[in-house]
Amino acid sequence: MKVTHAPRLHRYTFQEYLALEASSTVRHEFFAGEIYAMAGGTPRHAALSMAVGAALLAQVRGGPCRVHSSDLRVRALATGLTTYPDVTVVCGPYETDAQDKNTVLNPRLLVEVTSDSTEDYDRGEKLESYQRIASVEAVVLVSHREHLIEVFERQADSSWRRSEARSGASLKLAGLGVTLTVDDIYAAAAPV
Repeated sequence: MKVTHAPRLHRYTFQEYLALEASSTVRHEFFAGEIYAMAGGTPRHAALSMAVGAALLAQVRGGPCRVHSSDLRVRALATGLTTYPDVTVVCGPYETDAQDKNTVLNPRLLVEVTSDSTEDYDRGEKLESYQRIASVEAVVLVSHREHLIEVFERQADSSWRRSEARSGASLKLAGLGVTLTVDDIYAAAAPV
């Protein structure tokens, strides 16, 4: 998300951001001392997010992992990014921010459905921030333009490997032992 702003005179603290979130009816993202309102998504975006979440939930149910909607706030301490991923998977006990018990620090999997306004940001700064969260094993990007799911998985040497799947294919997320089937995800978001 490339947003051009006039120079700001005030840099917000994380506490100021949390105070704004507590009193706001709109969600905000916090990054580098700035607070950005998060726009609402399209019906297709919402359906794709739910389809991925449902596919993950069906496969991790009964185990130590929990699948969360975009209502869960996640913070990347290394970069300061605080945001609401489209889908988040947390395994084991929650590790929460010392300043806010509702902000999770230990996601294992993060999913973003791209949009016209966020695609560059999702593939750039946001992806880099997600990859700096020590607990994150994979980041999934779901394209809004075409039937394409990309997975960025952390390797044993801490490098990241990108793989993709298009119509007729599936992607296995080894760390969670789950598979995302492209046609199933997009069928759930098809217009009726």
